[in-house]
Amino acid sequence: MLKRFVFLFALVLSVVTLSACGDEVDELVMGFIPSQDAGNIATTAEPLEEFLSEELGIPVRAEVMADFSGLIEAMRTQQVDIGFLNPFGFVQAEDRADVEVILKSIRHGDDFYVAQYTVPADSPIETLDDLIATEGLVWAYPDDLSTSGFLFPAKQLMDMGIENLDNHFQRLRVGGHDNAMMQLVDGQADFATTFNDARDTLEEEFPNIHEDLRVIGYTDAIPNDTISVRSELSDDLKQQITDAFMSLNENEEMLAIMNEIYTWDGIAVAESSDYDIVREVFAQFEDELSN
Repeated sequence: MLKRFVFLFALVLSVVTLSACGDEVDELVMGFIPSQDAGNIATTAEPLEEFLSEELGIPVRAEVMADFSGLIEAMRTQQVDIGFLNPFGFVQAEDRADVEVILKSIRHGDDFYVAQYTVPADSPIETLDDLIATEGLVWAYPDDLSTSGFLFPAKQLMDMGIENLDNHFQRLRVGGHDNAMMQLVDGQADFATTFNDARDTLEEEFPNIHEDLRVIGYTDAIPNDTISVRSELSDDLKQQITDAFMSLNENEEMLAIMNEIYTWDGIAVAESSDYDIVREVFAQFEDELSN
């Protein structure tokens, strides 16, 4: 009873504060994109919804979007308040929807990561040079806007000499990093590009996956994914959201949830300039992605 009273008091206080600053918010929507099964993300995020609702004094609801483009559009139209955007998604969302990055993920103690190239263990492909030398390979990847799943590997392959990706490969967009790994497990693709190490997402179902799938190379460093907010949220509410998420660093239960959703180990403050290298890569594909 006391806990419920404290929550209701916080909720009333929050509504009064937000009304005073001219920002009428009666619910916050968090937008996720699937790095794994969408239903699993929605279920896993439920304790996070409850935690943030209590911390902020506003109901918080998680919504899993179909893809990056859908999340960006939802933030542009002010339908999603908090977006878990990958680096390329953030760069696009900042340009198209004026979103603001507030936080970034920490994995294994770092605020950056790499993309990896994976093949079946018995594949004759040994190196990235073999990918360049062999035409017609089926390339499985999550999404055209996936930073590690497509854009950084695509730029690297083009820099290594491939003039036209569509002519050289059979591109297979599969909607998630775990799905890209599954194409290799099922024999539907010759190689896949994902974050490092996406094999872990399937290890429970396939205990031998690290032996069955082999990594042949990596990209350059990529800044980690973001927590970004829509343009019309008040500065006060943006700060409250920032503080609430930063408090997860001291909450092992909530960090475990973030790790299960996106393999995050921690959260750090982020600035737009952290993603300048991503803007450079995005510029190379902007015309293609705008079609």
